[in-house]
Amino acid sequence: MSFEQISIDIGGGRSITIETGKWALLANGSVVVKQGGTTILVCAVAAAPREGIDFFPLSVEYRERYAAAGLIPGGFFKREGRPSEKEILTARMTDRPLRPLFPDGFNNEVQIVSTLFSADGKHEADVLSILGASAALMVSDIPWNGPVGALRVGRINGEFIANPTNDEIAKSDIDLVYAGVEGKAIMIEGCAKEISEEELRDAMLFADTIIAKQIAAQKELAAKANKPKFEFVSNLPSPEFLQAADEFLGNRIQAAVQAKDKLTRQNQENALHDEYLNAFVPKFVDPETGAQPKAEQAWEILKEKAIRNLVLDEKKRQDGRALDELREITCEVGVLPVVHGSAIFKRGDTQALVTATLSGVGDAQEYDVIAGGPAKKNFILHYNFPNFCTGEVGRYGSTGRREIGHGALAERSIRQAVPSVDDFPYTVRVTSEILGSNGSSSMATVCGGSLALMDAGVPISDAVVGISIGLVTGTDHREFLTDIIGSEDHYGDMDFKVAGTTKGITGFQLDLKIAGLDIEGMYQAMLRNKAARAKIRAIMAAAIDKPRAEIAPNAPQVPTLKINPEKIGALIGPGGKNIRGIQERTGAQINVEEDGTVRIFVNNKEAMDQARYEIESLTGEVEIGKIYQGTVKTVKDFGAFVEILPGQEGMVHISELADYRVKSVEDICKVGDQITVKVIDIDDRGRVRLSRKAALAEI
Repeated sequence: MSFEQISIDIGGGRSITIETGKWALLANGSVVVKQGGTTILVCAVAAAPREGIDFFPLSVEYRERYAAAGLIPGGFFKREGRPSEKEILTARMTDRPLRPLFPDGFNNEVQIVSTLFSADGKHEADVLSILGASAALMVSDIPWNGPVGALRVGRINGEFIANPTNDEIAKSDIDLVYAGVEGKAIMIEGCAKEISEEELRDAMLFADTIIAKQIAAQKELAAKANKPKFEFVSNLPSPEFLQAADEFLGNRIQAAVQAKDKLTRQNQENALHDEYLNAFVPKFVDPETGAQPKAEQAWEILKEKAIRNLVLDEKKRQDGRALDELREITCEVGVLPVVHGSAIFKRGDTQALVTATLSGVGDAQEYDVIAGGPAKKNFILHYNFPNFCTGEVGRYGSTGRREIGHGALAERSIRQAVPSVDDFPYTVRVTSEILGSNGSSSMATVCGGSLALMDAGVPISDAVVGISIGLVTGTDHREFLTDIIGSEDHYGDMDFKVAGTTKGITGFQLDLKIAGLDIEGMYQAMLRNKAARAKIRAIMAAAIDKPRAEIAPNAPQVPTLKINPEKIGALIGPGGKNIRGIQERTGAQINVEEDGTVRIFVNNKEAMDQARYEIESLTGEVEIGKIYQGTVKTVKDFGAFVEILPGQEGMVHISELADYRVKSVEDICKVGDQITVKVIDIDDRGRVRLSRKAALAEI
């Protein structure tokens, strides 16, 4: 293959280049994608179908090399290991817009591998991975009905920006990753600062103008590469068998998929499925070769047809709801003792138990940043999806990619309502335990997470609410579905999740199983979502309508002190001796910032008071009118010298020791005694006058 290169102008003086024919030439297709100094290699490879496989085995991997940013990995082995959260999320985003465009019946194993080899710290590589994967498939011989375009959209001061830099993303009120074909979206992912549905629609329309350029460029590159697509054997059942199976099942399959609850539907479907396998399928086994018909694929095709026709022809759903009807929702807060905040959010069969935990800012999640993004997070959300939540048995291992993806969606949706660490000096962790799942457990996590945070007393600006909208398309019309169940997600065309507050959208994610949805259709789905969110918000408000006035009593208390920055050294002490001693004596965690802000994290009020006192003792400035607990250092005939702060003494005249005539200073105090004194004056030479008499009068 000869070397070919194209350049795509994405506006604002920015461009992307795509090259092929130079690197990784043994792959079916490979491209190098560059923006600025960020360079990514994307390879597409295909293999023959595995024996007996009845699904399309597409796998997508994204990896970042530390050398890309001139770094060496930390840790004992000094090499890259298991994928990071960002790598997993990028791989998932790369996968989703590609999958709907592979031909029906194509079961060859396909693997897409994106590798970041150079990172300039300005341009994100995730959208380059999506674009590169499309281009790699286009220049390959792998059958695929692309291309797709991909870019990130930001907005600063009302102006949209294509592929903003990391600095621009930090200033933007929209962070939209958009992938699609001309006029249609296939995948979106991102977050926003409470924007309207119209603003998100306009961001997508802006993206579409760039997508058109990217698609034209990829077609040009593919024409230059001129690599014919290979032939493949379809894995679909024969038309004759499919028609016979349809006649055997008749209307019974549509009746079987209908029941109010999931378990009843499963039992009905299983009974009909067993009859189908035992009474019908054996008739089509070849008596000479023993070859089996593609019975399971046929069953899935006919089940999908039954569910979709129910929606399109009768405007009915499997569980009997109207197309725009929510399932029954119940909410409860404070369900667990000891934890800082807890809630149960249940919507139909989907149930999430969500907890909120508060800790010191020192417990923030830290990251080894290679290609941009935050190095530290003070708000964390983790999502757990055990096998029992779907009534299944399975192996327990490390956190799955699905769990990471769903958790990230919920985290960025809620994060917009969580106060900054400057306003609320805590690290906050939300944990969602999915107890039952039948559709949109990530959105149940958003709702339950908001409830748990309010229960913990975290001053979120508003509750964040999320719900998913589905879609079934026919030859001449389409129907949107509010609050889809699992089978409507699986057999339908869309899973469009949107989360937001009463002010606007904070998070979103679109998955499609068709080759794109027009932006006007997405806007209509967003309006449907907005109406549903308002209903859910009212139900949540009945459980708790705003954050509790105070944080949970067993959560860490965080008094904030302000000291003279010049006194930070005195607080820290030589080799950290002073601050370490305070922490050991009180059990407090103390955080000191360069501007003199000191935060104390401790669960016990007595320990908090002790830590505060010791900090103020080391760093405080003597103030007139303030009472101190001091140590007598020197006794004279005319009075005593008392140390009220480390290295700072004042003098108590004998006449100020008591409210009666004192004959001898030692009648009141001796060297080493602790006495309570009040500062009554500081002269122009800095000499401090103290009074025990005045202090006792106020106590």
